[in-house]
Amino acid sequence: MSMAVPGSLVSPPRVSLQVAPPPGHSVLLVSNLNPESVTPQCLFILFGVYGDVQRVKILFNKQENALVQMSDGTQAQLAMSHLNGQRLHGNVIRVTLSKHPVVQLPRGGAGQDEQTLTRDFSGSALHRFKKPGSKNFNNIFPPSATLHLSNIPSTVGDDVLKDLFSSAGFTVKAFKFFQKDRKMALMQLASVEEAIEALIALHDQQLDHNQHLRVSFSKSTI
Repeated sequence: MSMAVPGSLVSPPRVSLQVAPPPGHSVLLVSNLNPESVTPQCLFILFGVYGDVQRVKILFNKQENALVQMSDGTQAQLAMSHLNGQRLHGNVIRVTLSKHPVVQLPRGGAGQDEQTLTRDFSGSALHRFKKPGSKNFNNIFPPSATLHLSNIPSTVGDDVLKDLFSSAGFTVKAFKFFQKDRKMALMQLASVEEAIEALIALHDQQLDHNQHLRVSFSKSTI
């Protein structure tokens, strides 16, 4: 039996307890989009309910597909779990993790069409989660037919808000202000699909000279 030579034993490599995130952990592939209606802005608003969207790229040669880059993997998982299988512009969309680690911006030689299909939103004022400990972290719910409206000026009554949604083509089924805080209200629309469309259309709508409507999904019903 051969004897081991002292000092010849090779120490096993150190195993890190931190598991590296899989490639593309913060980038989502969104497929089966309606290419006639979808825009980077619309995906930014919708996916922004679940995290801070950094970049959106609608694929130039396959415009029913898009890449959405979230701030981190947790936000990507949240968006995927809540939006996969929802209906957007008439199509049931599929949301999966992408193999791409980041969304690349178009190079200088890209055509105008390709450039308009890719948007960088990293500096947007509409990010909901940029402040640590934001109350928005406690109000993340799946898409529902009932919307939570906030940042409503005291001068704006229920008729104004109902008219805002109905004139944009949405069916208002029920509405109520919060009793303790009239800056907030619940609005029930005809369906989850309609509520998704309304959130995209009217989030950040200007209500007076310095207040913009904030729209999210509610777990409550009216």
